[in-house]
Formats: sequence, C-alpha cells, structure tokens
Amino acid sequence: MKNEYKTVFVLFLIALVIRILFVFISPVKIWDETVYANLGYDLSKNPFDYSFANNGWSDFVPGGWPKAGFRAPLLPYTLSIFYFFKLDFLIDFLIPLIGALSVIITFFLAKNMFNEKIAFYSAAFLSFLPLHVYYSGKILTDVFSSFFVILTVIFFWYGFERNVTKFKVLFGIILALSILARYTNLWLIPIFPIYLIFKNRNLSFMKDKWVWLTICIFFAILSPWFIYGIITYNSPLGAFEHALKASSYWGGTQPWYFFFENSFQMFSILSIVFAASLLYIIFNKKTRKDQKIIFLLLWFFMIFVFASIMPHKEDRFFMSLTPPFVIISALFINNIVKYQKFVFGLIIILLILSCSSLFVIVSQNSYSQVNICFLESNLFLKSVENNSVVITDESPIIYYYSKKETHFYPRPFSIDSIRNLIDKNYNDRPVYILFSEYDMPLDRPENMKIKTILDSNFEIVYKCSENKNLSIIYKYR
Repeated sequence: MKNEYKTVFVLFLIALVIRILFVFISPVKIWDETVYANLGYDLSKNPFDYSFANNGWSDFVPGGWPKAGFRAPLLPYTLSIFYFFKLDFLIDFLIPLIGALSVIITFFLAKNMFNEKIAFYSAAFLSFLPLHVYYSGKILTDVFSSFFVILTVIFFWYGFERNVTKFKVLFGIILALSILARYTNLWLIPIFPIYLIFKNRNLSFMKDKWVWLTICIFFAILSPWFIYGIITYNSPLGAFEHALKASSYWGGTQPWYFFFENSFQMFSILSIVFAASLLYIIFNKKTRKDQKIIFLLLWFFMIFVFASIMPHKEDRFFMSLTPPFVIISALFINNIVKYQKFVFGLIIILLILSCSSLFVIVSQNSYSQVNICFLESNLFLKSVENNSVVITDESPIIYYYSKKETHFYPRPFSIDSIRNLIDKNYNDRPVYILFSEYDMPLDRPENMKIKTILDSNFEIVYKCSENKNLSIIYKYR
C-alpha cells in the first residue's frame, strides 16, 4: 500500500510539473480562455448575472450577444471563487492541477477495474498524452470537464457494479456537475443504461429505488440552470439550445474522419498502440466478453461517434475519451509477454519527445513579435483612464488584460460609422481604438483600408514598434 501511494504521488508530481510548464507556452491567452476568466471575474461581483449585458465586454455569438448561457457555467463559477477571495493569481494553475488529479483518479479507476499494473500504465500514458498535456495549460472546459467525467465513471462503477449505495447518489451529483462543466457531456448519459441493459440482459436495474433517487438528484442539481433558461431564453433548455446553435457558428465544418486525420498529433505513438489494442480485443475471445472492456469501448465509441458527427470539430472535443483510450492501450501492453517493460518505456520516451517538440514548436510560434506587441498594447490600455472605452475586435481578450469597457469595430467600417458609434454611445468618455496585426494582418486589403482611415483621422498614442505597424493605439479627439 505504501508503494502504491508513492507511485501515485510521483505520477501526480510529474503530471503537475509538465502541465504547469504548458501554462507558459504562449504570452497571450486565447479568446475562449479570457471568456471563461472574464465570466468568473464578473460573477465574483454579481453571481446572479450570467451574461455579457452589463459588464463592458462581449463574446461574439449568435442568439444575442448579452446571453452567456451557451457557455457551460461550472468553470466560470469556480473561477469566481478565486476572484472573490483575491486569489486570481492562482487561476493559471487550476487546470494544470485538475489535469494532474485526472491522472491520479484514472489510476484508481483502472486499478478498481483491473489491477495496479494496468493502473500504472494508464496513468503514465495520460501523464504524457499530448492532447491532455497541452490543454491542461489552458483555462478551458475540456480537461476540467473530463475530470468530472472520470469521477462520474468511478462512482457509477462503485455504485452499480459493486452495489455501494452511497456511490449511486454521488454518481447522480457528479454526472450533473459534469454536464454543467461542459454541455457535450450529455453524450455520456446513454452509456450507463446501455451498459446495465447489456450486463443484466433486462431492465431489472430500473426496480432499484436508488436509481430513481439518483435521477431525482441529477435533475435537482440541474434545476437552477433550467430556471436560468426559462428566465433568459423562455425555455428550460434554452442554454443548451443556444450552445447547439453556437457550436455550428464558428470554426467551419470539418470532415467526419477528423479524428483519424489528427489522431497522431493528439495521441502520438499511443494512437498506434490503441489501434493494436482494438485488434487484440477483436481477435481475443476472453477480452471480447469482458464486461469491463465492453464498458470502456462503449465509453470511447459513444464520445467518438457524437464528436465525429458534429459539424465543427476540434481536437479538444475528444478529451472525454482519453481515459478509456489510455486504459485500453494499457490493457494491450499488459498482455505483451516478452519485452513488456521495454515496450512501455519506449512508449513513454516517445510520448515525452512528442510533448517536448509540441512545447518548442508552439512556444516559438507564440512568442512572436506580433503577439508580444499585442500583449504590450493591452498593458498600455490597462494604464489609461478607468472610464475609457476600447474599440477592438478582441473584446474578451482586451477586457481580460485591461479591465476596460470594449466595443466591437463597426461593420462596415468607415470614418462615418466609427464617428457615429462614438458620438452616439461614448460622447463624454475617453475612447481608444486598437489596431493590431494580431487579429488584423495588413496583407488583407480590408485591414489596410481600416488602418489608413485611422492614421488619417485619429491621434496615435501608442505604437509597439517604431518601424512596424504591429500594434497601434489611437485616441478619439
């Protein structure tokens, strides 16, 4: 037992350190990171206002800009606690911590389903899985929500496989929280009744009074969000409907084979190991009939299918399938008779090399002069008058760094449209206009036209580079 705790502690430390390193992979937070952080900051002041309406910034989405319901609320509310207690300097390290804890609970899940060796292999694989490591350095919902997914499965396994009553109740609570952490975790729900039907060959589990209590608790946890939906969207499912609409609005459409196309980038050598694992399961009668493996396959393919049929796909949308992915891969390694330790060690080395190359490549691209200038311009805006307004197309990012009210560029852009915007809404306040190649590269004619208008009509108060137009701040009047 002592050796087990030592193993778990070492895995936790390794996973935590590598994930903290990835926090510093870029000088500038991406759009979605600042959206969640900004929501947390605003909620710390008014926990009942989950919107963009009164806070001086906006997220560019369909269905009404003031409505924030399409963003799952659990992460922003968690961040609001840090802001409320003036601990926001720790926010960057929350998701790395959650990612490292995910490694540990994956260990205990695999141990309780199989054995300690498979648990160790699974946790080690997740520790260095490029997809999980990279997004553990971001203030996003993916790793955060997958933590709740793993907890949900652990409580389900204890509750319904080992028939421990208290875990049935915890299962309902954590399943609801996982959905509030990320709406796509609704995909998980069919997994559990399908597995129980397969296991029992009937619906006898429905006679268990604890199942119904679990269902009631599940809906009780979600009920405040249903009320929010009624108040904000006139529908109890309004937030979920808004999220569905928003998911099809940005990022274009990717082909159904997106996962296969990007699997090596997401999982490195483990993508090949996983494919071999599936073949092993198919051609081995014992594994084909193992209920634990069937559950893991159901978990993996349920997420895989739903994520693959979504019009817009990103690699991080597959985060919730990483736990069954690493456990199934570990099962295969565990069944290698010869050179098992050598193969395991080789896989870990290749995963470490993948993470290292990912860190070097992304950081080299991220720490560009354009990005650094954009960050410096945000720091300048932080120092201007408190009642200032900033016109920019990077509203949440500007608000995150400067805490100044923002407004999107008027479209179509002209000298008349921007003067009308300012005179109508901000006639008695200092107005700054940010032009940056961060989001408005000058190789596009429309951006060059905007810059020409700004140069001719407004005063330049800040310029990041004297010889280049990387980031310029203008002041109205």
